[in-house]
Amino acid sequence: MQAVSIIATVLNEAQEIGRLVPSLLAQSPPPAEVIVVDGGSTDGTWEWLLEAARNHSTLRPIRDESCSLKNSPGPIARGRNMAIAAATSPLIACADAGCTYAPDWLARLTAPLTGSATPYSLGGSCLDPADPTLWDLASAPFFGVKLAADKPSKSCTARSMAFTKDFWERLGGFPETVFFGEDTLFDQKARCLVRPAFVPRAMALYRPQYGFRSACRQLASYAISDGILGVRSARLFRNATRCVVELLALLVLRWTALPLLLILALEGYFAFRLDWWQIRRFGPRILLARFLFSVLVPWIVTANQIRGGLTKSNQPNRQNLQR
Repeated sequence: MQAVSIIATVLNEAQEIGRLVPSLLAQSPPPAEVIVVDGGSTDGTWEWLLEAARNHSTLRPIRDESCSLKNSPGPIARGRNMAIAAATSPLIACADAGCTYAPDWLARLTAPLTGSATPYSLGGSCLDPADPTLWDLASAPFFGVKLAADKPSKSCTARSMAFTKDFWERLGGFPETVFFGEDTLFDQKARCLVRPAFVPRAMALYRPQYGFRSACRQLASYAISDGILGVRSARLFRNATRCVVELLALLVLRWTALPLLLILALEGYFAFRLDWWQIRRFGPRILLARFLFSVLVPWIVTANQIRGGLTKSNQPNRQNLQR
């Protein structure tokens, strides 16, 4: 097996770093190195990394405060590029804070690369089954997150992504001009050259711990990024159309309820079409939350994607606001 470097970026992840790094170091077979770029954490994340590195020779923490939103328009991409440039292995696997990884994750994700079938593979992500919140479950499919690790995924998320270092160089790295969506742009460029391998059972176990407001804010942030980047115009059109149709149904409600009933039925389809057989076991409270979030999605996406397209300005996230 060829040597593999795992890379990740962090900023103020004190609550998550103690779950992420041990799961990466525990891979079987182990990675040649785990490189974590810290963008200038002030909450103890960097000190945790330094202490862990004393006990694990393959952990390589790097601190660079240019990998934060106040110093770079694309801090996440900058951190990833810095980690990959420092990597000594021919194969790179991307991981992310807020996630943990099963011991066989790395071997599964990089298997297509070692066989030279493709220089690029994707594993996707699913909710960590340990303690998902109500709004984790309600919002999951709208973020491309599965409810179970054994479900097929074609998500391009860098939470579980691998490629050869040569291929990364060929693509020019992750684009450092965008806050969110750098993995989407990287994926678009990659698929112009190769067909990625979609690797089963190589998912990141994602633990967003959303409340209602934080799930809505995250969806809005992604939509703003799409607007800034000018991508997913078809998605914007679909969501804007849903908003218009829902408004029309409310306007004619005085005369007939049929359009609104049809729309509610369609919203039920949008809410549950991807994972009905998994989510139904969580009970009526989760089903109601999923339906509500689905109804809000077109309004959040449409308003914020247009906003991003007009303002060309991203909103800072929790980590970048922390002092």
